[in-house]
Amino acid sequence: MPLILPVKDKSPQLGADVFIAENATIVGDVTIGNNCSVWFNAVVRGDVNSITIGNESNIQDGAVIHATYLKAATLIGNRVSVGHNAIVHGCTVHDNVLIGMGAIVMDKAIVEPYCIIAAGSVVLENTHCESGHIYAGAPAKKIKPITDEQRALLNKLPDNYVMYADWFK
Repeated sequence: MPLILPVKDKSPQLGADVFIAENATIVGDVTIGNNCSVWFNAVVRGDVNSITIGNESNIQDGAVIHATYLKAATLIGNRVSVGHNAIVHGCTVHDNVLIGMGAIVMDKAIVEPYCIIAAGSVVLENTHCESGHIYAGAPAKKIKPITDEQRALLNKLPDNYVMYADWFK
């Protein structure tokens, strides 16, 4: 059974058809949209500020979503894929984004729609990632525009995770 807890009278709010893995943790001021999934060992911790996750987004195994006390809430848009062991902290991630495995997105960063944050990258505080590009490295830098194939992946990946989640329901 997942650990879903209130913090300071704020309880997580889950949309329709959300899959939460049995060892995932969701606490506090968290709103998760419809058809989302939070996978094994993921933590969505809205104890110090709010976290909002849009529809059809997936928070993959071991990912950590957090915010910064009195400074930065976390906003994750629709159809976002947060890869295995990624950290998304006090930032804004717009629709149709892939945060790669092990990537870190820091406070007050903004990731515009149709971006790919490459695996292992570190998006520093206050970085603005321009729509339609790949960012990679530590610190992450704009590498190149996404291809048509990559745009298609950003459109398809959330549908795959909705399907995977159905396997566990």
